[in-house]
Formats: sequence, C-alpha cells, structure tokens
Amino acid sequence: MASDQSFVEYACEQMAAAGAITFRKMFGEYALYCDGKVVALACDNRLFVKPTAAGREIAGQLAEAPPYPGAKPYLLVGEEIEDREWLTGLIRATARELPVPKERRKKER
Repeated sequence: MASDQSFVEYACEQMAAAGAITFRKMFGEYALYCDGKVVALACDNRLFVKPTAAGREIAGQLAEAPPYPGAKPYLLVGEEIEDREWLTGLIRATARELPVPKERRKKER
C-alpha cells in the first residue's frame, strides 16, 4: 500500500519549523527533505526518519524498522508525529548531521 499524499503533507506540516521542508514521490512512496537533505521517508503511511546520533538522542526508545524490504533500519515515528515541537527537533537534529548532497551532473547525449 502506497502512502497517501495527504499523510505526507500532514507530516511536512508537523515538521515545517525545522527548515525548508519539501517532498518528492519516489517509487510509489515519498522522500521528505529538510533544506535539500533527505531526512525521512513516508512508506505505507508511516514516517521513517534517517538515524543519526543526535536523532537517536531525541528519539529515545523509538523503534527502528526498515521502510521497505531490504532497506537499513530507520527511526519509526508513530504517535509522536502529533507532537509538532518534538518532531521539529528530531528533523532539525537529523538534518544538521547529514552531509550536503552532491550536485548531480547531467548526462551528455
């Protein structure tokens, strides 16, 4: 089951204060970005946040699970998605630790 765009938009609204939040549909699911960095995935209407040291400190005992078969475990956000301040802090801390994405070169034809 793919994620509903309404779920993705809600998740983005909840973390909006963390930075420039955007999303992009990928392979039937969604990648969520903060300031141009992929910080989370929305899969099957569940929010998976990339694990970082700072994120784990904020997340506490949050469960980890792979967002799709064969993926590495991510932090699985459950009811905590309702806590806008907590989620914003988690996303902000996660984004701070992630590297800036490399610029993609366009293929020459």
